[in-house]
Amino acid sequence: MAMTDRILALLLLLIVLGTPIGVAFNFTGDILLYFVFLYPLFMSVLWITGGIYFWFHWERHWKWGDEQAVPELKGNPLVSILVPCFNEGNNIEETLQFALTQHYPNTEVIAINDGSSDNTGAVLEEMATRYPNLRVVHLAQNQGKAVALRMGATAANSEYLVCIDGDAVLDRNAVSYLVAPLIEHPRLGAVTGNPRIRTRSTLTGRVQVGEFSSIIGLIKRTQRVLGRIFTVSGVVVAFRRAALHRVGYWSPDIMTEDIDISWKLQRDHWSVFYEPRALCWILMPESLKGLWKQRLRWAQGGGEVFLKNFSIITYTRYRYMWPLWLEFCFSTLWGFTFLITLLLWATGTVVDLPPNLRVTHIVPPSFTGLLLAFVCLLQCGTSIMIERRYERKLGRELFWVIWYPLVFWALSLLTSVVSFSKVMLSPRGRRARWVTTDRGVDRQDKGESA
Repeated sequence: MAMTDRILALLLLLIVLGTPIGVAFNFTGDILLYFVFLYPLFMSVLWITGGIYFWFHWERHWKWGDEQAVPELKGNPLVSILVPCFNEGNNIEETLQFALTQHYPNTEVIAINDGSSDNTGAVLEEMATRYPNLRVVHLAQNQGKAVALRMGATAANSEYLVCIDGDAVLDRNAVSYLVAPLIEHPRLGAVTGNPRIRTRSTLTGRVQVGEFSSIIGLIKRTQRVLGRIFTVSGVVVAFRRAALHRVGYWSPDIMTEDIDISWKLQRDHWSVFYEPRALCWILMPESLKGLWKQRLRWAQGGGEVFLKNFSIITYTRYRYMWPLWLEFCFSTLWGFTFLITLLLWATGTVVDLPPNLRVTHIVPPSFTGLLLAFVCLLQCGTSIMIERRYERKLGRELFWVIWYPLVFWALSLLTSVVSFSKVMLSPRGRRARWVTTDRGVDRQDKGESA
């Protein structure tokens, strides 16, 4: 993005963020505190309502666990499964075995070795001698996930591309669930699946089960009801090749290629669906340092996509994207409001601030606190009732799940503030490449695009 565009984006964002803060300051600093607690309350109610509607409208009619209920792909089309990987020597064989043994038989698997420095290339070549429907593409140097995916799409023979990470384990029927909607709906550009956490050996790992069950699952369902999805899940998603070709495929200079491609498709009037039956088991960070690095990367990627698409607010033809744009604005506003509230409260303990800037306490009023706690419990209970059909033992994680809303909003606060500064100050045009990241205490570090 050019510097002029970045300055305009910053001014526009400051107007959106600054107006509510300025209004609040004209009354009292305590109003900021109410926004800090009422915004999560509003979003939780929205997610619960959307999740319940999705369940009543679509999900409750689906049969689950019955092989006879798995959708048939009309015309028996070839499906290409793309697996970009970087330094995944310890995981790639398991990942490919599940991809190669899908119940839907007419598939080809293309593994893209993006300049790995470990034994990934050797493992891929050995497996290619055993599986005739596995092809391997080697890139001489690390080019990043976006470039690896584009190379895989170029090598693919199918109109339907299922993309998974190099350490992900696909459910045996995932391809059928992902591709069936693409065949049925011609204007559907992508279908995102339902990732489930594999790494649960630490507290950090377990509380993330709550994120994907009580938060992300409900968010995806709500956004599907509203007609626009902020991002597909980069670890398990299917694309229509024609849609990708129209929008220029994945952008190599964006930190999170999954968010970027979601916006590119929807700006070009392609729909994006969420399919919770398309399960995929994934590895996630189990250390606080690894979790912070991952969430900061996600937040920074979201900020990059926001700035790249900030001009949509000025065009009525993109009005269907305004809710996503505004939601990002208010989420960022919430992060800065929370930070300002904490600073005002801390300053007020040592300095006598003007009355309209005083924050007398950082604990919500009793009624607000009880209401927020009740809604969080309701959200967790709703999500577990919906998600249990896909993961029967999810109830065992209830104790850890109920704590995740607190962790989620704390992470949102910190990553929003830090990533916003990084996005505005970092130079654009630099290619996003794989870096080492935490994928669980029982696993060695793996590559992740960054």
